[in-house]
Order: sequence, then structure tokens, then C-alpha cells
Amino acid sequence: MTSIKFVSNVPCSLLKDDINGKYFSYNLNQNVVKPLDPAEQSLLNKLIRHNLVKNRNQVEVLQRDPNSPLFSVKTFEELRLKPQLLQGVYTMGFNRPSRIQENALPMMLAEPPQNLIAQSQSGTGKTAAFSLAMLSHVNPANKWTQCLCIAPTYELAVQIGHVIEQMGKFYPEVKLAYAVRGNRLLRGTTIQEHIVIGTPGTVLDWGLKLKFFDPKKIRVFVLDEADVMIATQGHQDQSIRIQRLLPKDCQMLLLSATFEDSVWSFAERIIPDPNIIKLKREEETLDTIKQFYVVCKEKEDKFSALCNIYGSLTIAQAMIFCQTRRMASWLSGQLSSEGHQVALLSGEMMVEQRAAVIERFREGKEKVLVTTNVCSRGIDVEQVSIVVNFDLPVGRDGNSDNETYLHRIGRTGRFGKKGFAFNMVDSQETMDLIHQIELHFDRKIVKLDTDDLDELEKMMN
Repeated sequence: MTSIKFVSNVPCSLLKDDINGKYFSYNLNQNVVKPLDPAEQSLLNKLIRHNLVKNRNQVEVLQRDPNSPLFSVKTFEELRLKPQLLQGVYTMGFNRPSRIQENALPMMLAEPPQNLIAQSQSGTGKTAAFSLAMLSHVNPANKWTQCLCIAPTYELAVQIGHVIEQMGKFYPEVKLAYAVRGNRLLRGTTIQEHIVIGTPGTVLDWGLKLKFFDPKKIRVFVLDEADVMIATQGHQDQSIRIQRLLPKDCQMLLLSATFEDSVWSFAERIIPDPNIIKLKREEETLDTIKQFYVVCKEKEDKFSALCNIYGSLTIAQAMIFCQTRRMASWLSGQLSSEGHQVALLSGEMMVEQRAAVIERFREGKEKVLVTTNVCSRGIDVEQVSIVVNFDLPVGRDGNSDNETYLHRIGRTGRFGKKGFAFNMVDSQETMDLIHQIELHFDRKIVKLDTDDLDELEKMMN
């Protein structure tokens, strides 16, 4: 039973039928699947990730004061945390700091406070780092709000809250409140919770209009998911208004998965005199993936070829990508009728439903996952040895979508293991796409005859 409480009955479960009112949309006429919006993609990554992303890249650190000694840590003990917080960290399964945490945590916990802009891909430990910083800076004896964190959506705010609740499990003196839609307080209330997490609009109302907390008493301000924040209408201006309410000596932390010019411009307006930490994304590689193409006449031929491929290999698990929702549905039905354990990621699913399907696949309850581009990035399932492009990815200009191709087949050959990618070719147009992909990546894609089982077995080895 967690000791950190909601102000009122804001559900910590995300299993709602009307979350954001958003569904994965598609064109009814063409049945073409649209990608997840940035907030949904970020939430999906958080829901399905159990371990930190493996990243071998070096952290780039730009210090506000170049003369200040650069300080990083290799263990959590070096941070001299409160024992109850250290216990919370270990209970969450963190044995040692991640790459980004090694450099970010000493700055986040520094006295006097240091401002920080941190950029690294999803799953590298940013949320745990700033959660630990907020919990560390709270003085439980002071019964007012001392730390403020804003996130782009209700769901992302609740996810951050879950991390703080877990990390603060053994620190019951610290209380947490959610400034999110549906959490209504009586006018004239002054909250005593030490940490407030919420969305920009509600946080602005709580601090400025309703005066539930005093912005001038905030010691730590965190803006998470900056790249998603600026992609959401109104959030950028609201975030700037919140920042202007805070005292000059408030520590300010901004975190982002990506760092385009628009994010950098926003960060400069929000965070004065920052230290900057960047961790380059772990690049997907084709080095451990054998690529093939199979010539077919129509979708039934594609299906026969797929069955031959699947039957000829000792396969752990396979992911199959289709361009449309209708094709994905047809293919999963065909595979199921052949006796295969198949999971389908369908377009109308909510984010939480997609996460549940991916979780079942990760646990091995289904051996085949049929999907559209919902799964093309960010999902690490170590047992996947085959990726099939039942339909090749095509850009809006009709040419090969090389980035999507890389993300798709990058689901196999992960963690240094050997992987196989099979591309179904059913026309001269799709053959042209194969040539474009070969040219772009400077890699030969080998023709495969799936009717010749001896050749198939030889080429696999």
C-alpha cells in the first residue's frame, strides 16, 4: 500500500474508455493507418518498457560554468541519498545509474541548485532521475508545495506519479497531488502536498487563478516531454506562463527525447543558464540482419511464401508488418486458421489495449505479431528473430519509406543476435522499392525461392 496519496479520487489505473477521447485513426476510404501522435507514442513506450534501453553512446555534457569540476557517479550510494529513497531506488530494480543518470543526478541534487536541460531517447532513465531529485529536495516538515512537474497529457502525468509513488514508497512523509482534469478541489483550499504533478492548463489554474498552492514557494520545477509539449496546442505558452510565476532561485529541469531546433528554442526560453546533457540515440543497425525478398503474384501467394518461411525455421517469434488495417486483419485471420498463435495490433485500439497486446507477445503467449506501423519503433522484444514486410513501407511521394523500413526490420537482430528480414514483392512497383532500399542503405537484398526448401535452409545458415 503506497504512502503517497492522491488529493482526491484520481484513478491511478489507465484503463479508461475515454482517455483523451483519442483512438488510432485511419482513412475510411483508403483504410490507411495514421501514426500515433507524439503523446500517445510516448505513453505506449512507458507502458511497455520494463528495462532501460541499452545505449553504448557517450554522454555529451555542456556545463554552464566550464571551470566547475565535472562530477559523475557510478553508484547511487555516491549521491548520499536519504536511506529511505535509496531503498526505494533498489526496490524499483535500479542497481546502478544509467548513462544519463550518472551525469544528470549530481547536477539535479547539487547545492546550490543547478538548472539542467537533458536530452535522451525514451527508456534511458530520465523520469526516475528527476523523480529522485524532487523527492530529495522536499522538506517534509514544510506543509506546502515545493516541487512542481508538468507533462503534456493526463496519462503521462499519472505515469510520472506512479514512478514517484514507487520511489517514495519508504518515504511516507512526502505527499503527492495530481493537478489533472477531473481532480476538483473546493475553492479556497490550500493544499499541503509537497509535490504537484499535472498538465499545464490545470497547473496554471491551480497556481494562478485558484491559488491552491503558492508558485513563489516552488523549489524545483520540472518540464517533462518537452518535444511532445510543444507539439500540443497551447501547452508551450502555458508552460512559459507557469515558469514566470516561479522564484528566481527555483531549480529548473527540462527533459526531452528529441532535440530539434524548435525544442531547443523552447528550452532556452524556459531554462535560464542551464547545464546541458545529451545522449545520442542508439542507432539501429542492419549489420546483424540478413535481408531477402520473395517474388509473389498476389496476397495468397504472399501468404503461402510466409508459411513456407515460418515452417522452415526454428523460430522464437516473428513480427509481420502490413500497410493497411484491412490487410493486417485478413492476414491474422489466415494465420490463425493455420493454427498459429497470432496477436493483432488493430487501428481502433486505445494505447492501453495496444500495450496489453505487446505485453502478451513479449511474454511469448503469441508467437506472431501482425501489425501496421504502430510497432515500427521503440519495442524491444529479445526473442524476435524474423520480421516480414508483407507490404513494403511507402512514403507519400510513392517512393520507399527508408526510415520506416529501418525501424521495422530493426525489431530483429537486436542485442547482437542474428535476425532475418523478408520482403514480399508482388509487382514491378514493389520491386522498384526494393532497389531504392538497396541503394539507400548500400546493402544487397537477396532473392529467395520459398518453394525450394533446401535453398531456403541453406540461405538461412
